[in-house]
Formats: sequence, C-alpha cells, structure tokens
Amino acid sequence: MSVPLKIVDGLQLSEAHRAALRPGEILDGRSLPRFFYEVESWEQAKATQLTAHFALSELMIVDYRECDLLLREFPHYVPCAVSILARYLEELRQRVEAPIHIAANGGYRSPAHAIAPGIHAWATAADICRIGTTWIDTPADIEKYGAIAAAIGQEVWVSSPAESDDHLHVDLRHVVCEPAP
Repeated sequence: MSVPLKIVDGLQLSEAHRAALRPGEILDGRSLPRFFYEVESWEQAKATQLTAHFALSELMIVDYRECDLLLREFPHYVPCAVSILARYLEELRQRVEAPIHIAANGGYRSPAHAIAPGIHAWATAADICRIGTTWIDTPADIEKYGAIAAAIGQEVWVSSPAESDDHLHVDLRHVVCEPAP
C-alpha cells in the first residue's frame, strides 16, 4: 500500500527536532534514520494504513517517557522504515491467522525516549503483547510465535523467553530507508 505521508529529511528539521531525533548520527555503531514520514495528527496516523491490517498509529504509540516535543506536539516524525516493519508484521499476521497487538512503546521510540530505545529507534522493531486472544507472557508462547516469526526470513530476529518474559520482540535490525530520488 502507498503511504500518503510527506517524507522529510531529518537534517532539515528544527534544531529541537534534530536534537531529539538525531538524524544520521551514530547509535550502537549504526547510522540512525535520516528520512522520516511527517505525521500531522493522530487522526492522520490512525487513517494511514501501512498494510491491510496495520495502521501507522499502532507502531508509534509511546508513553510519557518520550521527550515532550515528540510526545505532545505535532507533527510527529517516524522513520520511513516503519513501512517495511509493517509488511513483515502483516506476513506474521497471515501465518498465525490472528490479529497482532503491539504493546505501548512497542513500536517506534525516538533516540530521546527515556527507555533505552535500542533497535526501536530505527522503527524496525515491534514488541508483540498479544496474538489473537493469547497474551504473549509465557516461555511456550514466546517460543511458539517466535519460531513462526523467525521462519519469515533470515533477516527477522526474535527474542527468547530469557530476554523477554512478557512479550515477543521481533525486529529487522538496523534497516535504514531512503526515499527514491
């Protein structure tokens, strides 16, 4: 699906936004995303379907630990790679034949988020708290659904029950998406 959002170069944003988003800076030895979708409102985020079953809003819900500028003011900026993550989550949804629910703070977190954002700063990670009616909070469910997600491709990394005991973490590592010229 086409995403009807404006793409912006993070290096052209205000000084305050650049300080929070850190476009192109190095984090964990990798370049942070430079290009972002500009999201004008929650209504726009809810209405923007990245895939048949995933709206942009599901992958950008954060809590009070996000920096105030990025939490309370619009526009919001989400790395363009979020659309790639949504495609993988759509594939997972098809394989499990059930809705997938992303935890709050389980999608994109800016580098300014008070919880170490890690791979979430690339908008290529999701913490899945529930699949269908099953809460993902047991080692058996984390292993079961993790195996299904990992089978999508070598590029998919999933958490083990030892790394996360109340959700399934799925990520594509450090994908950086640049718009076509």
